[in-house]
Amino acid sequence: MFTDGFWAERTRINREVTLGAVYHQTKTTFRFEAIKGKWTPDETRYRPHVFWDSDIAKWMEAASYTLTTHPTDTLQSQLDDIITRYEKLQAEDGYLNSYYQQVEPDKRWSNLRDLHELYCAGHLIEAAVAHYEATSDRRFLDVMCRYVDLIESLFGLDDHQLQGYPGHQELELALIRLYEVTDEDGYLKLAQYFIDARGTQPHYYDEEATKRGDKPENFWAKTYAYNQSHLPVREQTTAEGHSVRALYMYCGMADLARLTGDEELKQACLTLWDDVVKHKLYVTGALGSTRLNEGFTSPYDLPDETAYAETCASIALVFWAQRMFLLDPDSRYIDVLERALYNGFLSGLSLDGSRFFYSNPLAGHPAIDPFNMWSPVLNTSGKTYEREEWYDCACCPGNIARLIASIGGYFYAQHDDTIYVNLYGANAVQFNIQDSPIRLIQATNYPYNGRIQLSVDVDAPTQFTLALRIPSWSSSSSVSVNGEAITGEITRGYATITREWQQGDVVEIDFDMSIQRVRANSKVRHMAGKVALQRGPLVYCLEEVDNGSELTAISLPNDGQFDIVLGEDILEGVPIIQGSAYRQDTSSDMLYTTQNLELNQIKVQAIPFAFWANRGSGEMRVWIRET
Repeated sequence: MFTDGFWAERTRINREVTLGAVYHQTKTTFRFEAIKGKWTPDETRYRPHVFWDSDIAKWMEAASYTLTTHPTDTLQSQLDDIITRYEKLQAEDGYLNSYYQQVEPDKRWSNLRDLHELYCAGHLIEAAVAHYEATSDRRFLDVMCRYVDLIESLFGLDDHQLQGYPGHQELELALIRLYEVTDEDGYLKLAQYFIDARGTQPHYYDEEATKRGDKPENFWAKTYAYNQSHLPVREQTTAEGHSVRALYMYCGMADLARLTGDEELKQACLTLWDDVVKHKLYVTGALGSTRLNEGFTSPYDLPDETAYAETCASIALVFWAQRMFLLDPDSRYIDVLERALYNGFLSGLSLDGSRFFYSNPLAGHPAIDPFNMWSPVLNTSGKTYEREEWYDCACCPGNIARLIASIGGYFYAQHDDTIYVNLYGANAVQFNIQDSPIRLIQATNYPYNGRIQLSVDVDAPTQFTLALRIPSWSSSSSVSVNGEAITGEITRGYATITREWQQGDVVEIDFDMSIQRVRANSKVRHMAGKVALQRGPLVYCLEEVDNGSELTAISLPNDGQFDIVLGEDILEGVPIIQGSAYRQDTSSDMLYTTQNLELNQIKVQAIPFAFWANRGSGEMRVWIRET
């Protein structure tokens, strides 16, 4: 439970604004109407879409998480109504999909490659698990178990079964979540089948296309790397294709490796992790370099203005990083999780919680159209960088709501008698060690301040280990218990303290939050000669509203100093970076010149990237030239 500060406010806004906004848009776009099962071709208002069930499921999941901390009759009633509709919609054999049951009932399982049949099943499963864990009510869980039992009978290696797998991965990780709450081995084995079958020969998508009368070579994406079926997953060494599909698949791989002890699959996860983090990750924790495949390109290809950087990709990275930590406890995964969480993810939501970004580029200019998938460098829409209330493809809003609603689950982990403190923020949490309740209370203004006080509340003296993550961005840190400094080796990024803890013990942690200049590898051609500013986990940017237009004319002296000040009336008082810079004279209309360009000294102001575009539209830049 968050008690104060950053995440208390963000989760409050999620409960009071975002959850309602997503519900309203889901309702007014007839998605809830679609699951009544009454659509006919004569209906002119709406036609169920192949991925509408996933939009509904994400809202259900977010609402269920919210019920665990702030239950309301309204949320419970809304969830009950949706569950009742799905109960009535479900076919006798267990099948459940609002599109195929009403629009193309004779084409079930005929296009796993392009359509979202199994993807929607995965999100409905996740919603059912979240609802069951929040309420102990099995209604929706039983609905989805019936559906999964049908899928289990239809897919597999037997001669009478389909040997296919999802075109958009999601079901794999959902099946493992279902296994962990039901303990049904069949669900784990089905997840393993989908992961191991992917990319094997003969290629299922070729056979499927031929069977429905299509030519495999006419696949619109041109390559099966788009959906990561170009190779069996254990042979994949580089992250390819659609970034969200890839990372959802990696989540399932990591979970499966952890639960089965599969070392080969674990090594594949580690190899893919290194490729993403070392070659394809934006400084904001965003992923996806291009709109053309909504995903990965070549190593070090990280353009800023035309970055796709889908909000859902940063969310998927948070999911995957947590699973990698559970598979291989090391702070390096949480460092990446934190980077994505506070930057690439949070920029997808307005401060008031009502509007959303689908893409989160690292630079904005009126010449660039962030909404044009096929020609992002030709702005013909007249739109600038403003968040939208909704999207026709509305994967991001519901995803944002469910991550914020569940964010408390990312702060800690427990393994035997060790409690890992992975993220910092004002909260209270309880564990059970040796049949004794252990309560931890964090007091801090993190991420704006690096000081954390962690109080221990125990009924009786209890021996256990606290493992405190030391973030990689902190150049120095200190840890003390009851005022006595703790020194020792940092193990895999954690300061570990093993002792018999007493009631009232207090751990104090202090991380250096100096302003840092981040420089990219020289192979990242888009960032050559530029720096990004970072303080703690927050990456900063320049906005036109503070610094004027033509932000590319601004350069930072390489020996310049910066100050951190509170924004007061700006962006709810977040810490702002101020300092001296130079602005190149832009008064000339000459396209080229051989003359030295005049530099004028100016003051610049940088804000956290997560909060840009909350004060009107205009230019923005993360990477700034250095003089």
